[in-house]
Amino acid sequence: MTDVNTTSMTAWIAPRYGGGEVLRAEVVPRPTPGDRDVVVRVRAASLCSGDLHLLSGTPYLLRLGFGVRRPKHRMIGQSLAGEVVAVGGSVTEFRVGDRVFGEVPSGAFAEYVSSDAGAFAAVPAALSMEDAAAMPDSGMTALQGLRDIGKVGPGHRVLINGASGGVGTFAVQIAKVLGAHVTAVCGSMSRWCATSERTS
Repeated sequence: MTDVNTTSMTAWIAPRYGGGEVLRAEVVPRPTPGDRDVVVRVRAASLCSGDLHLLSGTPYLLRLGFGVRRPKHRMIGQSLAGEVVAVGGSVTEFRVGDRVFGEVPSGAFAEYVSSDAGAFAAVPAALSMEDAAAMPDSGMTALQGLRDIGKVGPGHRVLINGASGGVGTFAVQIAKVLGAHVTAVCGSMSRWCATSERTS
């Protein structure tokens, strides 16, 4: 790992669209915080389907927002967990040394990442960095879909299709916490397949 006091770091770069063959590790400048930014030393990062879409540039309509001929953001990765190493002048939510996790526009597969403080939350004491890094994309998708859009609550019946996937595993748990009767369905190879659980 690059020493915390240096001005450079190693990051995984995708200079063009494609598969794993386009990826390469490069030494790049270490980020510095803007006024509302937090710089995090990455301890764990997770890979989700969104990262693969951004890497391959498919579906092609996606390129209108993320770069027509090549990726707008060369550093890849979005979901991460780590420790705060620097904060901008207007940041009051976090201090150096805090354990945080979150989702950033790009750069999670690097030694350090800088993003707006609002992209991060404190890692609960009982949660490992690896578990925290796996939560932002799938967990937020499930939470927003059920709580904010679906308005799920006590007495509702919820069918989770694809319950063994990234979003599905969070959706089963969140729907239960919200008080719904949950039916979970997924492929036959999963131990979660065709389960049903009623909340008390």
